[in-house]
Amino acid sequence: MTPLNPDADRGQAPPQAPARPSPGVEGANPAPLAALAARLWREHAHVEAPRLVRVFALMLVVSAATGLYPIVIDWAYRLFAAQDARVVTLVPAAAFAIVAVKSAAQYAQTVLMQRVVLSVVLSLQRAMFAALLRADLARLAAEPTGRQVSRFLTDAQLIRESLARAVTGVVDALTVVALVASILWLDWVLSLFALVAVPVAAWPIGVIGRRMRRASTAQQEQAGALTAVLAESLGGARMVKAYGLEAYEAGRADRAFRAWFDSLMRVVRARARIEPILETMGGAAVACVIAFAGWRIASGASTAGEFTGFVAALLIAARPMRALGTLAVVLQEGAAAAARCFALIDEVPAVRDPPGARPLPPGRGRIVFENVSFRYPDGTVALDRVSFAVEPGTTVALVGASGAGKTTALNLIPRFADPTEGRVLVDGEDVRGLALASLRGAIALVSQEVTLFDDSVRANIAFGRLEASDAEIEAAAKAAEAHAFIAALPEGYATRVGDRGHTLSGGQRQRIALARALLRAPRILLLDEATSALDSETEARVQAALARLRERRTTVVIAHRLSTVRSADRIIVLDQGRVVEEGTHAALLAAGGAYARLVQAQAFAEDQAAETIPAAGPVP
Repeated sequence: MTPLNPDADRGQAPPQAPARPSPGVEGANPAPLAALAARLWREHAHVEAPRLVRVFALMLVVSAATGLYPIVIDWAYRLFAAQDARVVTLVPAAAFAIVAVKSAAQYAQTVLMQRVVLSVVLSLQRAMFAALLRADLARLAAEPTGRQVSRFLTDAQLIRESLARAVTGVVDALTVVALVASILWLDWVLSLFALVAVPVAAWPIGVIGRRMRRASTAQQEQAGALTAVLAESLGGARMVKAYGLEAYEAGRADRAFRAWFDSLMRVVRARARIEPILETMGGAAVACVIAFAGWRIASGASTAGEFTGFVAALLIAARPMRALGTLAVVLQEGAAAAARCFALIDEVPAVRDPPGARPLPPGRGRIVFENVSFRYPDGTVALDRVSFAVEPGTTVALVGASGAGKTTALNLIPRFADPTEGRVLVDGEDVRGLALASLRGAIALVSQEVTLFDDSVRANIAFGRLEASDAEIEAAAKAAEAHAFIAALPEGYATRVGDRGHTLSGGQRQRIALARALLRAPRILLLDEATSALDSETEARVQAALARLRERRTTVVIAHRLSTVRSADRIIVLDQGRVVEEGTHAALLAAGGAYARLVQAQAFAEDQAAETIPAAGPVP
């Protein structure tokens, strides 16, 4: 397989510009929670302000209703003590009314709050996906897909939970305020005494919250690593079974599971410290309050009814107080996830539209390399002062041994990377000054690694030109020798091809890719090992389709199988990043140089392979 990146010749990802560090990037100082929250509001949440106002109004209703409970209890106790008959009618009616209002407001608040939170997370996911679409191929190749997917699932879920808890934290805070108002109304001296314990518990909870953020960051990284291992193992199941690597892969997965387990346990231990601290502080506060309240009742400074309402308020406040105590920890988890998401969004791709980018002017697809060099960050040279031209409507083949620089040269044309020195021109324009969409819109790429999506055959062909009609799609399929097998599929063009087109053969997938390229009607066609994985019969059909595709188009071909480049108008031979020969197949063979040696070496290898193939017979 030939990777679609400029460094495929070396087997490593191409260079990329260093990403601008964002809040919370590993190795940098984590951004304060307030800074992350402000950015989340500014870029993703502020549009939900009208709904948040309604949520806040509903919170006030819920909190006020909760705060009325101790007042109603004290009122009921007084009516009982006075043997007032209204205790039978008014108190139950008041209690029911409070419950009904609170329940209705709580339902509306929960639904509206979740809508706001999910909308914010959706906006963040869109921004992350847009950043990945803008990212350089090198950046996408450098990080396993599992880690990337983890941001959209694990990190997004943590942010969702943090936002939801932040909003409910406001409800809890308002509830506590309402209850404090109630107990102040009942006995302000006792209330002040009870509130002394709250600041005492705040300091250890803050320390645990900061530790929790570090543990949560590590846990998210391990979740991404685990997802990557599972995706690789399951995606390569055929190879794993063929080479008997089940035990090896099981061991690799076990190590990933263990690392994930250990990171989760660090998070669990950090969380587990919160409840005991709150319980201890709460128990101490209740003991002190009971002792102080007993002394006040005995001295006649308070009544049993006030004490009963006071205790009821404390019991009701216990849950929101505990929730507020754990809120800091949850917010730190969300902050770690948000920092990772913003790190992705903030990455600046090395290849992007320049200021004042111009559209590609009309032309026939003339390509010129002017003294083009390409170096890796370590200084290794992939291309060294390469110069050649591809005239409109002609086919040029790039050949050479592995590592010669063929794929690097090919990928500089659609700007998958930029040259270190020199220029690549398309129809007289330096590609670095062109709008990427305009440049790539004039180019079609067909490679050995065909990309098909789990959609219908029609949709996969239509990716070449989304606005194409059904008639145009079928015409492209016929030209690509694909219409016959498509028509024989269970649902014809509406048949889904499965994940990566697994329901189709390699030749069928390749012909759909050719139909896609034909539909695009590009002025430049790039063929990267387009037939190297096909058998001879299938290759013949694909080559016939390729011949139609190349008609009147500028074509650049890479092929290790040299028999596929004989018909090229010109062959350019690369060796260690330099052009060492160029000419037609016949002329280069007659010259007896590097190309002739490549042809001879390949013919010898094919003869040797044929001689070592055993005759058909029973398998031992």
